[in-house]
Amino acid sequence: MEAGQWSEEQRKQWRRPPPDRRQQRRDVITGLVVLAGSLLATVLVNSAGMLALGEPPGLPEQFLWNTALSLPLVLRTRFPVTVLLVVGAVFIAAQFRQVPETIAPSIALFLAIYTVGAWAPDRTVARLSRIGVIVAMFVWLGYSMIVAVTTSDNTFDHAAGPMDPLIAALLYNILFNVVFFAAAYHFGNVAWLSARRQAELVDRAEQLRLSQQRNIRGAVVDERVRIARDLHDVVAHHVAVMGVQAAAARRVLDRDPSVASEALRAVEETARSAVGELRGLLWVLRSDTPDDDRITAAAETTPDGASDEARRSAPGMAELPELIASARNAGLEVTHGVYGDEQPVPDGVAVSAYRVVQEALTNVIKHAGPCRVDVRVRYRATSLEIEVTDDGTGTTTGGRQGFGLLGMRERVAVHDGELEAGPRPGGGFRVRATFPLTTVAAPGGGSS
Repeated sequence: MEAGQWSEEQRKQWRRPPPDRRQQRRDVITGLVVLAGSLLATVLVNSAGMLALGEPPGLPEQFLWNTALSLPLVLRTRFPVTVLLVVGAVFIAAQFRQVPETIAPSIALFLAIYTVGAWAPDRTVARLSRIGVIVAMFVWLGYSMIVAVTTSDNTFDHAAGPMDPLIAALLYNILFNVVFFAAAYHFGNVAWLSARRQAELVDRAEQLRLSQQRNIRGAVVDERVRIARDLHDVVAHHVAVMGVQAAAARRVLDRDPSVASEALRAVEETARSAVGELRGLLWVLRSDTPDDDRITAAAETTPDGASDEARRSAPGMAELPELIASARNAGLEVTHGVYGDEQPVPDGVAVSAYRVVQEALTNVIKHAGPCRVDVRVRYRATSLEIEVTDDGTGTTTGGRQGFGLLGMRERVAVHDGELEAGPRPGGGFRVRATFPLTTVAAPGGGSS
């Protein structure tokens, strides 16, 4: 069974919601239209002398019968079974009184049977009530035909077909009524099934929406867990360095105050860097619903002296040429430029910058098609700027951001940076990330 699809038991237990005000207004309009049509038809039938059922009652009484047949329709979706029983009983009584107009009463009876099939909440009652009324109508039809055959002096003078006139007349009436009642019964069931399918589709769409929300939230939670894990490495590295520098300062404090001062300065700078990255992480983890402008991301780092395998899992600026070479191997025409005077970049910023370039190149490969890509790294006085542009004309997401751009925004937001991503005026796409930089002191100190 497909995800979100109802089981057979759910389908059996489903009940159509009560009619809303709009449907109730439609019922009132339908009842009044049928009433107006029946009154007009009654006047026309009597004026033309089309008295097929025999001598009719007076015109006021005929109006009363037509009103009794039509007005219940204004409540047909609220009380479908009751309306059907009333209309069925009045229909037979009106024909017994030889009311000559039969078109509008037949329409009212059709609507009553149809409405029970389409709206009655108890399907067993809906089925039995319709079958009971239809059986009663055929009993009345048989009685009327017997009376007509035994009392009528119609000799079928103008009959010209191959069948016996009496048999043809009986078959015509029977077949007409079979089609009439079968259609009312069938289309009522179709309307019920259509409403149930619509409810199932709405429920399935809601389940998909909730599932997507859970998936998105799960993806964000997973990313936050990865932020916590990766930034833990950065903070642990900073704390370890601070511990070494503090120990070195303590040991040379009496003998060489200048060396101790340099070591303490390194401790200070390292502490500031660690606190800044930790503050960004805590801001993210305290936010219940990240928005598009301040969504956080993982800042992957690795401590100095880590193995080559660990460093590859948390690359930085030095690994950008290797990344660009892999993009070229994938078929992109990539140019790479570094501008400005290179300066030390915090580990978290370096890996986030690397990931932004990686995700941008991945998006170019996935969406832009064959094109030229320009990767620029700009070292400014107080910031690092990463810009990836392409001239592709491939598909877009119609303004909707996927997890790639979401992740980029998260990574940049961790470091209080800014991300611009969108189509270029002349074609293609641009991703520009700006990371603020602070002075990073190289850890130094003596040895014990």
